[in-house]
Amino acid sequence: MPVIESGALALILVAALSYLLGSIPFGIVITRALGLGDLRSIGSGNIGATNVLRTGNKGAAAATLILDAAKGGIAVLIARYTVGEDAAQLAALTSFLGHLFPVWLGFKGGKGVATFLGTLLALAWPVGLACCATWALTAAVGRISSLAALVAAASSLVWMPLFGAGQMLALAAVLSILIFIRHKSNILRLKNGTEPRIGKKS
Repeated sequence: MPVIESGALALILVAALSYLLGSIPFGIVITRALGLGDLRSIGSGNIGATNVLRTGNKGAAAATLILDAAKGGIAVLIARYTVGEDAAQLAALTSFLGHLFPVWLGFKGGKGVATFLGTLLALAWPVGLACCATWALTAAVGRISSLAALVAAASSLVWMPLFGAGQMLALAAVLSILIFIRHKSNILRLKNGTEPRIGKKS
């Protein structure tokens, strides 16, 4: 955990603004703008890039992935350079929570994988790159997005101390636990062998 040096008012402001930024549902915004329908009634109903891919529009899926990652990273960078390191970790947590529980969608959001990776890239880029590589390798081998997400999240607990970012380990643990909770149904399907593969339309 970082040393808390910033004032309470500054941290509250960072938390609120980061949450609002994280809660922007880019998947829904993009699919509606392109006339692809309501993402919540397509495939798994999730608002993330994997479900956008099920519309068959790879460009929309890529844009969703980039923007969902960017909103977490931007929140972290703004907080770090305007307030401090304690605010950066708080921004990572609250922007992530914003994606999971967006006020605009009745607190029913996504599973947070892209936002998770975006926050890690901004917090400690070697850790972020290692987690992205872990996701990519697992996805390439298993062709299952949820499995790649779970492995990448868990791997952050290994990469943090290896890359000298042990002060962020508690944050990584909280975010990883939330990702596993949000993937509860995916974990059950993985056990049953019924989890859909990347690119498969539901």
